[in-house]
Formats: sequence, C-alpha cells, structure tokens
Amino acid sequence: MRGGKSPKRSNRIRTFLTVTLVILVGLALVGGNINKDGLKKEDEIPFSTLVDDVNNNRVSKIKEDGQKLLITQKNEDKPSKFAILPTGASAKEQGLDISKVEYTAKNQSNSNSTAIDLIINIALPVLIFVGFFYFIARQAGNQGNQAAMFGKSKAKLYGADKKKVKFDDIAGNDNAKQDLSEVVEFLKFPKRFKQLGAKIPKGVLLVGDPGTGKTMLAKAVAGEADVPFFSISGSEFVEMFVGVGASRVRDLFAKAKKNAPCIIFIDEIDAVGRRRGSGTGGGHDEREQTLNQILVEMDGFEGGENVIVLAATNRADVLDPALLRPGRFDRRVHIPLPERPDRQAILNVHFEGKPLDSNVDLAALSKKTAGMSGADLANLANESAIIAARRKSKTIQNNDVTEAFERVAIGPERKNSPMTDKDKEITAYHEGGHALVGHVLPNSDPIHKITILPRGGAAGITWSLPQDDKHHQSAKDIKDLLAQALGGRVAEEVIYGESNINTGASNDLMKVTSIARSYVVEYGMSKKLKNLAFKEEAHPYDTSGMMAGGHTQYSGKTAEIIDEEVQKLVDEATERARKVIVANHKYLDTLKDELIKKETLDEDEVNKILQDAKAPKEVLLN
Repeated sequence: MRGGKSPKRSNRIRTFLTVTLVILVGLALVGGNINKDGLKKEDEIPFSTLVDDVNNNRVSKIKEDGQKLLITQKNEDKPSKFAILPTGASAKEQGLDISKVEYTAKNQSNSNSTAIDLIINIALPVLIFVGFFYFIARQAGNQGNQAAMFGKSKAKLYGADKKKVKFDDIAGNDNAKQDLSEVVEFLKFPKRFKQLGAKIPKGVLLVGDPGTGKTMLAKAVAGEADVPFFSISGSEFVEMFVGVGASRVRDLFAKAKKNAPCIIFIDEIDAVGRRRGSGTGGGHDEREQTLNQILVEMDGFEGGENVIVLAATNRADVLDPALLRPGRFDRRVHIPLPERPDRQAILNVHFEGKPLDSNVDLAALSKKTAGMSGADLANLANESAIIAARRKSKTIQNNDVTEAFERVAIGPERKNSPMTDKDKEITAYHEGGHALVGHVLPNSDPIHKITILPRGGAAGITWSLPQDDKHHQSAKDIKDLLAQALGGRVAEEVIYGESNINTGASNDLMKVTSIARSYVVEYGMSKKLKNLAFKEEAHPYDTSGMMAGGHTQYSGKTAEIIDEEVQKLVDEATERARKVIVANHKYLDTLKDELIKKETLDEDEVNKILQDAKAPKEVLLN
C-alpha cells in the first residue's frame, strides 16, 4: 500500500498513546495522594505554632523536605507533625530558633525530591492536557471518517476466490443457464459483438420464486466470465437518513467502473425498485431517491464500460416501469421451480457425501417433491441427516428421508398435543371425508397420507400428491379439488348434523373461497362471465398489498354477479361432496375407526380401505 499509514499501524499507535495517557493519569493521582513520610493533611500545624513549640522545648528534631518541615516531638522516634516553610527566607530568618533542636537542612536528595515534585506538579498536568487534547482530536477525526464511510457502498466484492461457482456446480435450471451464458459471452468477448454493431445489455433481471437459485446463478455468471462480482441486497441501500442510499449507489457504480469488466448483483431489488409514487414520502422518499440514482447510473454507462447489472426479485410485478425499459434491464430471465429431472439432480447434489442406506430412492423422492424449490430440497437433505443423527444411526434410512420430507412439506408432528376422544373422532371423520371424496373423484390427486395427529398448525392432515408435475388445471380439476376441500365439513354435517359443525374447517373454507374466486375472476371459467378476467389491484399508494384500500375494474353489478357465481360454484361442490359421502357412508366409518386406532394411514392403507368406494354417476363431470 502506498501513501498514508496502514490501518493496523494507526491502530497500534492509537493504542500506545491511550495506554501512555492512562499511565500518566495514574502517576498524577498516585503522586498527588501518597506522601513519602506517611503524614496526612490533618498532621499539618501552622509555622507560628512550630515556633512556639520550639521555644517551649516540645520539639526534638526538624528536617527540611522542600518547603515542608518534618517535626519530631519530644519522646518520639519519627516525625508526627509538619509545617510549611513560608517562601522568601530561611526558617531561621523567619524566627525559628534552630539552635534548640536537631535541625537537618535541605540537601542534594531534597533537591532531587523537589525536582520530582516539580515534574509531578507542573510537567505532568501539561502532558495530561496535551494527551487529552490529542485523544479528543483523534476521536473527532474518527467520527468524521465514520460519517464519510456512512455513504459508502456495503457491497461485497468477490473475485479472488480460489473456488469460483460455475454453471456445472448448479444442478437443474438448464434454460436459465443457457440464457445467462450469453451474458458470459458479452463479458469475455465484447469486441465480437461490437464489431457487428451489437450493444452489450446493461442489465439482466432474474425472476423466480424464493429459493430457486437466483443468487447462485448470478455468482456462476461471474465465475464463468472470470470477472469481479459486487453483491449487495436492495435493502442495504436504504437508511433512515435521506441521501445515504443515493450516495451508496454512486459509490458502488464508481467502484464497478474501476474494476470493469465486472458484474453488479442487486438481490431483492424490489426493496428499492418499487413503482414510484407508492411510498409514504411522495417523490422525496429516500427509497425513491435511491431508485432514481440507480436509473441515472445505469443510463450513465459509457460504451467502453463492460459493467453488467444483474438483479433478482420474486416480485417483478411491483417494479417501476423505468427499470424494465430497454437500456436498463434489457433482459428478463425466468427461473421456475425445478421440474422432476432437475429435482432429482438437486437431491443428488445435496445428498452427496451423506451416507445413504440402499433403501433410499431419490428418484421416487423427486416425484413426490413437486412444487419444492432448490432451497427446500437442500433443507430436506439436511433434515434427513439431522433425524438420522438423532437416532444415533450411521446411515440415513428411507424412514428418515420420509419424515424429513413431511416435516418440510407440512410441518412437524405434535404427538404430545392433548386431544380428547371426542376430538379424535371429529378429526377422524373430517379427514376421512377429505380422503373419501378425493379418492373417488377422478380428477383429484391420489391420497398420500392421512393423520389425525396435529401437524404444523392443523389438527389433522389429508395429504394428496400429484402423480406428475402439472402446469395447467382444467375446470374439472378445480371443481373436484373444491369438492375434496369441502369433504371434511360435509362429513361433519352428515355425521353430527348441521347445527353441530365446528370451527375446524376454517382453513378449508379460506382455501375454497380463494380457489372459487380465482375460477370466476381470473380464469374466466364461470358461465355468466365466461372468458372474462377481472383484475383487482391495490391502491397505488398502498404498499401493504391489502385489498382494503384497493380498487376494481368492474361495476357494482358485475361484482354482484361475481359473488353469485362464486357461491354457485361452492354450493355445487358442497352438494357433490355430500352425495359421495352419503353413498359411501360405511367406508367413511371404516376410515374413522382405523384412524382412531392407528392415528396415521399411508397411501396403501387408504387405497385398501376405499378400494370398493364408488362415486355416484350424478357427481361425475361431463
């Protein structure tokens, strides 16, 4: 490092001076409070009293110690009193008859003592004052440095890592890797594109659900291109003080230009990139000033600067349009949840190095984990190892993996949660109703497991898993799903009567209402509002995402029709579930008995009990 002192050396100097100052203060305190003769302040007598005592033969010895006269009285072996010699003349000249006592005058040692006293009493306070002033000055300088650093970017720089992330280190996401490989080409061979008049894109937006690997892919782009990688979260720009975020943006882009070619990665950019005008401070909001600075900096790149901004978000719909226009984030790369082959590859990566038993089938596990992200699968592998370690096993068994999968997907079992026999019966009928309706309706997913043991926040669980990954749902799929979701409430009504239903179906009803409303409002599947979609938006100044302050794009009459269509759809699903349960009442009772006995039934046990259950013809959809 050239110019200036290194931070470590400055810290050592500062520490040395601080310790020295403390020692000097200690010496001053000790020197000012300890007397070598052992006499205290209350042992002092006036000089005139000393003169009288000498004249009256009450003193045997007097010794000068600087301006102090140490007095040894008759019949004593050491000084017990002292007096201060007035300045300007000797003791004899000021009336003390030294011929009557044994008098020791000032000598060389006393001169040395006086010199030490002079240092302690005069020089030391000066040194303390100078040291204190220096300490205050340094602290003020540090405060100034800290204030200057407050506006500096907090981005972490990666680039000198011995082991860089490459595309081959990331399982799955083949389409995203193919799209991002072009960014690598831009950074590695910019002249190839410039010769043809192509402009290097300034920004690439990675859009995907949480846990799909957006950050890891951004690091892989930097690793493949072998360029520096600045990483920062969107929330790290924004502080309480106005202007700090914009200052950090300027500092970050200045550093990036000095290290070009390089990549700037902004994680969770929606923290600062939300649509302007949605904040509480209007156009002068700190977040909006930060966003404005990002827009300016991305426009400010010159042609020769190979700096590409990668940003990640799972809320692209809330971003300001100015961020998404050409010239800023020119490209958008979608990173979906992994498909079945990708899930198996991800599981292989995360189970690598873990001692798996031969009965563990990762291919079968990948089939069951539809809808899980890469982060979920990593957590599943870790939970499997934790469960096996808790059993003090040397290998991970299939039961460990199954339990880990269920913990990640639906939450841990609460086996010690108290339940009365009546609660168990109600829960068994409720979960049995879900399972029965789901089993007999042809468009429902197969039942994977039923339990009346509380899991997560639910009193019981009926768990269905699709046989294959689904990208679309038909109207029949949705209607059968609604009937299955209402099967628990309907089973309670059939067994106990409508007046004895309880609150256990609240989550089911919320799910049913949401699905039915989407069927009518978003998918355009209802008869009266066929092929129409009605978007419900939050108010532009409402950042909470709640619909309380929202507005709609349809009339009040249309809203009434929507409510009627939703209610009609729910009523139809309720009636279909009721007919299934009434027609298969004996199978519901058998399910209830087995659930009370075993508490949990797996897929094979459920299929065995319900193998002869049939759906009435009138509930089957054409």
